[in-house]
Amino acid sequence: MAIRCLFKQQGNSRLPEMVVSKSPPPVLKLSELQVFKTQDENKNSFRRGRTDEVLKELDSLIGLVPVKKLVLEIRAYVEIQKRREKENLISEPMVLHSIFKGNPGTGKTTVARILGRLFKEMEVLEKGHVVEVERADLVGEYIGHTAHKTREQIKKALGGVLFIDEAYSLARGGERDFGKESIDTLVKNMEEYKENLVVILAGYKQEMDWFLETNPGLRSRFPIIIDFPDYTVRELLDIAQIMLAKRQYQLTEEARCELEKHLNSALLRRHEHSGNARLVRNIIEKAIRQQALRLVGESSITRQELIAITASDIGNALG
Repeated sequence: MAIRCLFKQQGNSRLPEMVVSKSPPPVLKLSELQVFKTQDENKNSFRRGRTDEVLKELDSLIGLVPVKKLVLEIRAYVEIQKRREKENLISEPMVLHSIFKGNPGTGKTTVARILGRLFKEMEVLEKGHVVEVERADLVGEYIGHTAHKTREQIKKALGGVLFIDEAYSLARGGERDFGKESIDTLVKNMEEYKENLVVILAGYKQEMDWFLETNPGLRSRFPIIIDFPDYTVRELLDIAQIMLAKRQYQLTEEARCELEKHLNSALLRRHEHSGNARLVRNIIEKAIRQQALRLVGESSITRQELIAITASDIGNALG
């Protein structure tokens, strides 16, 4: 406030009079308002850019077309609910707990990690990390132990994703099994930390269907259900090429034909891991060792020979 002194005439004397004048409130210039607006737009643009980067990583994965489609739906749903909230419109509660159904090696864990990072960039989760657990990490050996173990894993996952693999094993022991205590503790904490935790239950399709039937209350708490299909032979071959390229190896044309023939046979025989990347990874790792055995005795080896995986390497890897 500015203080100035005026003199008031009283007879022959002039007495000082205190007058307080209030300064006008500061007015933001249009240019300053534009700066604030630009900063907000830049933040949103940066966030969208980071989100797009995560989605590009998802898109680079071989196959998984229905999975990618559903993840895009989840991203759109979260974005629109946030916008509705800003406009003071009724927004749906963002319950993102999910069930992943599919065979091992079909990308469930990989997609869970991508979702964690996606939710972080969209400011749904604070950290976006993934804590991967199974029955042994949640179920204790005596009364009261299970609830404690389950709560400890939940605390580790706060701000991110709790990924429970082979979740159906929690219900295999029946009513007296400590797995039921773990489920009850999990459900209670999911409600308590619903703003800062996403739980993903994963496992074989048939076993997960059975699991949900044994505990109907779980289905309503996991609104997102994603089926992970087995890979086709063409997709498995592409996965093999990527795995080898990362290690600076390459299949010869004959080796690719040999691998394709085996994969087709495995699918027909309903091999345990016939439709997933685990089978391919095992074959590739064995083939690399077979190549080493083939070359180790050679006195002179070219760069191309060090790179090439031949049909004989694949054949020997298959035994």
